[in-house]
Amino acid sequence: MPWHTLSRNSPDDPHAAFALDVLTGLSERPKQLSSKWFYDDTGSVLFQKIMDLEEYYPTDSEREIFERYGEDIAGRFSGQQLDVVDLGAGDGAKTSILLDHLKKAGVDLRYVPVDISEGAMASLEDRMKQAHPGLEVQGVVGEYVPALRWLSTNSDRPRLVLFLGSNIGNFDKPRARAFLRRIWSGLRPGDHTLVGFDMKKDIEVLLAAYNDKEGITRDFNLNLLERINRELGGEFDLQNWRHFGTYNVFSGAMESYLVSTKAQEVKIAALRQSFSFEAWEPIHTEYSYKYLPEDIESLARFTGFELCAQYSDRRDWFIDSLWRVS
Repeated sequence: MPWHTLSRNSPDDPHAAFALDVLTGLSERPKQLSSKWFYDDTGSVLFQKIMDLEEYYPTDSEREIFERYGEDIAGRFSGQQLDVVDLGAGDGAKTSILLDHLKKAGVDLRYVPVDISEGAMASLEDRMKQAHPGLEVQGVVGEYVPALRWLSTNSDRPRLVLFLGSNIGNFDKPRARAFLRRIWSGLRPGDHTLVGFDMKKDIEVLLAAYNDKEGITRDFNLNLLERINRELGGEFDLQNWRHFGTYNVFSGAMESYLVSTKAQEVKIAALRQSFSFEAWEPIHTEYSYKYLPEDIESLARFTGFELCAQYSDRRDWFIDSLWRVS
């Protein structure tokens, strides 16, 4: 196997963590399921389709940033050794643009994608080998923080950690601070991270991006219930559920829900338990918090980083922010 998979016998076992999160989330009131479990093999394929949608602007915005400013970013590492650690790498298309700039800047490069889906990792490795012949790739299948912990014991090279897209928006503000602080604690002085932030903007633009005409976002959310069926022996009937995405003007977040359209009881064999749902009862599945520039600056300082640069697209809809461990 060309990548490293965190052992299922370890405390970082993703299958056991998924089962525990489902049990905990569906036992809460209101019920919730973590968005980190969207990305099994099926979910990863659906998200690639979302990124190609006309309404889903973050992909094009971030690609524009790398095309406009990739040379500037790469120039900061000119002639150095560097591990580029790509958290939640997806299809690697945007990262590929940055890797081109890094190679042109003479960087001795190793690419370390991290993803919880083995299927996504296999596809990514194939694409990167075709796009970048000779590129050293050392993938890690697992969750982000355990993967960084594993990497810290297997490499002493400087690191640039990428957390692209609007992934940081999936955390509320306290959890975002805690997550980035954990990233900071796994790095060394002089290491860098490049974090993508979706900015506050016209609410109609946001609503369209999370409620696309083709229904791909709907299918992406419903796949979370299908995953419970596949992996945990759940008995969710998807016809009894609908996706609902809305914007919370108070918190500044897009919020996604799966709503039960009837009173029902759903058994999950692996948990040896059934869960009752009232008619129109929601399961919360995702936050996607939006930011202002001053929020980003404050977040960097709070989590122990020095802000090096802010890179924005032409519409100021998205920012990739480069931070350094000081």
